[in-house]
Amino acid sequence: MESISSVLPIVCIVAILCFTLAPVQTDLMLCFVVGTLLLILGMGLFSLGADISMTPIGNRIGTSLTRTRNLPLILVVSFALGLAVTIAEPDLQVLAETVPHINTPVLLITVGVGVGLFLSVCMLRIITGVKLRWLLIAFYGLIFLLACFADANFLSIAFDSGGVTTGPMTVPFILALGVGVSNIRSDQKAESDSFGLVALCSIGPILAVLILGFFYSGSDSSLDVLIQSFQNTSQIGQAYIHAIPEYLMEMAVALSPIVVIFFLFQVLSLRLNRTNLLKICVGILYTYLGLVLFLTGVNVGFAALGTVLGAQLAEGWTRVLLIPLAMLLGWFIISAEPAVKVLEQQIETVSAGAIPGKAIKLSLSIAIALAMGLAMLRVVTGLSIMWFLVPGYLIALVLSFFVPDIYTAIAFDSGGVASGPMTATFMLQFFIGASTTLGGNPVQDAFGVVAMVAMMPLLTIQIAGFLFGRRKAVEQSVEYGEDEIIELWEVAAS
Repeated sequence: MESISSVLPIVCIVAILCFTLAPVQTDLMLCFVVGTLLLILGMGLFSLGADISMTPIGNRIGTSLTRTRNLPLILVVSFALGLAVTIAEPDLQVLAETVPHINTPVLLITVGVGVGLFLSVCMLRIITGVKLRWLLIAFYGLIFLLACFADANFLSIAFDSGGVTTGPMTVPFILALGVGVSNIRSDQKAESDSFGLVALCSIGPILAVLILGFFYSGSDSSLDVLIQSFQNTSQIGQAYIHAIPEYLMEMAVALSPIVVIFFLFQVLSLRLNRTNLLKICVGILYTYLGLVLFLTGVNVGFAALGTVLGAQLAEGWTRVLLIPLAMLLGWFIISAEPAVKVLEQQIETVSAGAIPGKAIKLSLSIAIALAMGLAMLRVVTGLSIMWFLVPGYLIALVLSFFVPDIYTAIAFDSGGVASGPMTATFMLQFFIGASTTLGGNPVQDAFGVVAMVAMMPLLTIQIAGFLFGRRKAVEQSVEYGEDEIIELWEVAAS
């Protein structure tokens, strides 16, 4: 149901556009329908597998590490786990295959190393209790300093990499690992400090790819948009059948480090009973099959139609609809994002219901709609992404001084989890198609949509936290006279 509710609104909007304003070839539409079915099935299996395998693995390993009280071991294992789980992230796999000028394994390893290093930083922060605000100010200051001298073709890719790494695979694992390691502290802020892991882990890939740009020459930065056509239904079936073995092999390689690390811990310290071990093994199998189906559906069915649809709408008078349509798609994309649900559950647990989930979800919907609109404005005008990111992050960091620390951590975590599978797959291709038709540079203009999606929640959620905090302060300041009769149920209702 989560997978269907996540994908169905996008499919409905795409179908309406294809049957009215932007007609496409019948073979592409049929291929898109098949890809949608595989995407729903793949996301469902993947989410189920992540719940019963990745989350328990992260929690148990985190708890096991804290028992050792061995800081070097905690840091080394955190780095290895961050590297392993990032390479298996489906959103990153899709982005890496789309980027034209960076070799796919090079980008995967670079981003994985960035996440691994900053996951180690996260563990240090949880153990020592360093304020998240000062780390964010220091690291983002370094990012924008490097961005001033970075290659323009690496700029948008770097910020996109920070967004896609914190997806449905990485978020449950990292959050569970953080909760496990936070058990090493006994103070009241220990559990709330488990927030901010996603925020810091999003910084690692940005820095890593920016640094890569200074040393890696890469290939031609032009993006060739090739639309595959099919003569008959048999060719569509063959395209899917030929793609499945490739992804079976790729995902086996991608998941193997996580499996090896888990079984090492099982032998050395975890020693789970047969029932729990079997349950986790089945979850890993679900995760594996879900990833294969997800990537097959996305790359064969979704990518081509997204590019064609963006190109069609960018021609003629319909180009005026590009920005409002992007905002509409953004509103629905976030409505049922699996990684967002994981974050909402953790927020409600840690805050004991004090932070309303509906307010967080509404803030995210507004943020992603605005982000998509601004990203499409970049495609239409060719403005540099730095004109949006620099003031956006500056305002977000200033806001962190005026809202409770937990809202800052939630906001920066939400920025990472909001950029999910549909943003990295369909929407990126939609922007590439529009940019190509408008005569822009897709590498500089279309890439960056994930970065915009990752930035906007930092503003809207902190603003919501500021307003919510003021409302609570007003409620607590209400005074009653000594002789006044107070109806307690009315106070509670207000």
